[in-house]
Amino acid sequence: MGSLKGPSRILAASLGSRTSDVFRFCAGFYSRIKYIKRRGTMVGITSYGAYIPWYRMNRTIIFEQLGWFNPATASVARGEKAVANYDEDSITMAVAAALDCLGEISRGSVDGLYLGSTSIPFAQRQNAAIVSQGLDLPSGVRTADFGGSTKAGTSALLSALDAAGAGNRTMVCASENRLAKPGSSQEHTYGDGAAAFLTGNENVLAHFKGSFSVSSDFIDFRRIQEEKFCHGWEERWIRDAGYSRIIPEAVAGLTNRYDLKMSDFAKIILACPVAGAMKGLIKSIGATPEQMQDTMIAQVGDTGAALPLMMLAAALEDAKEGDKILVVSYGSGSDALYFEVTDKIGEAQKGGRKGISGYLAERKDLSVYGKYLVFRNLIPLEVGIRGEEISPTAMSAVGRDGNAISALVGSRCGACGTPQYPKQRICVNPDCGAVDDMEDYRFSDKKGVLASYTGDNLAFSWDPPQIYGLVDFEDGGRILLDLTDCSLDSVKVKMPVIMSFRKKYADPQRGYYGYFWKAVPVKQ
Repeated sequence: MGSLKGPSRILAASLGSRTSDVFRFCAGFYSRIKYIKRRGTMVGITSYGAYIPWYRMNRTIIFEQLGWFNPATASVARGEKAVANYDEDSITMAVAAALDCLGEISRGSVDGLYLGSTSIPFAQRQNAAIVSQGLDLPSGVRTADFGGSTKAGTSALLSALDAAGAGNRTMVCASENRLAKPGSSQEHTYGDGAAAFLTGNENVLAHFKGSFSVSSDFIDFRRIQEEKFCHGWEERWIRDAGYSRIIPEAVAGLTNRYDLKMSDFAKIILACPVAGAMKGLIKSIGATPEQMQDTMIAQVGDTGAALPLMMLAAALEDAKEGDKILVVSYGSGSDALYFEVTDKIGEAQKGGRKGISGYLAERKDLSVYGKYLVFRNLIPLEVGIRGEEISPTAMSAVGRDGNAISALVGSRCGACGTPQYPKQRICVNPDCGAVDDMEDYRFSDKKGVLASYTGDNLAFSWDPPQIYGLVDFEDGGRILLDLTDCSLDSVKVKMPVIMSFRKKYADPQRGYYGYFWKAVPVKQ
């Protein structure tokens, strides 16, 4: 006890022989002090990204097919919605948004990954872990799924910001690919998309200033685990007792807590996809239409848990230093978050990300309603013998191959620098031939050009013909890959391509989706 000083010595004397208790107390006390000090540092968003699928469907197409049954849906049959391709889901879109966010940032600097979604494909197989492996993050990262309501995205972001206070750098993804009953209002309004943010306490471009959360078991939409589609209550009640009551409560809670006025905010993000409710909300919270960030409902649709974060990504694309941004989500309550843009925003906006604006500009009309239903697996389709044949997945082989499948990791020769895929012990360079001198080399973030291609009308594809191509990568290496987000007549030799994480196949009998990388032509 002679080595103890000050309060620790006094406490040790009072405890007598229980010296170990003293040390535990002191360790916990000083750890808490260090934590509080870390919380005093600037934390917030350090990078951002987004993803919107290539396909867009005009809502009048849905109404023309099924409006005869529910004429009231004419009120929502305006604009268009983003539609995920047949090989996309909330996992693949989260990976795409995260890649847009990461850019040249080292994967090894990321400490965690959180995924917020109400449409994650696996009930028991952590979806965030699949995203993390697709990004080739270190195995030591902390991963977690957030779901259960459309505020799952902001819940994940708040948890990541808490982690940033402790010095951790966390990737947050919010992604949605929700199903809706054919002909319903939700089928018209639901859209697909994703957003991603990196949080931390260094090079912060949007300083997190505070938040206020409201929890409410308001039963507007619900879905039990065995169901595909949500059940909703009467729409006017959802608007008046849900959006119009809960969102103002969250906004008032935040402004009162931090002594703010609505005029303080340069941009206000309200995750409200109901146009009628939005007008009343603007008035009730004391904001102006000029302050409101576009919901993108008319171009993308209601992206659920991803909506407030996609709107935040869009706001950051145009933000300037000193702007205050209010983000308000909705679903089983509401989260209100308050950010202030820093001097780092200009550098971030010059980055190579595509972002919301870039993906909005890349689009292809999906004009056949039946094709949309097939992509969503909402109607049975005669797929023939080739389509029915599904070989069992060897989970042991998937685990053994590891990041070769999930992150397209091959090898590079340490002697001559030649990359190759899959990994080999012997260098493929005929002028080298080095043995067991290889290092891991990731192809998934490398650009390439199409050396050759073919369209196969015999092989099964949900969007025939099946297109394959030999891709030559810019720094060496050649891989035969499927092509997606393209048509056969648009593909050309020597066209640039990038890699995209997609569903390779589905094995419903064994509850498994196989993911791999495909080549996507760069849109000119």
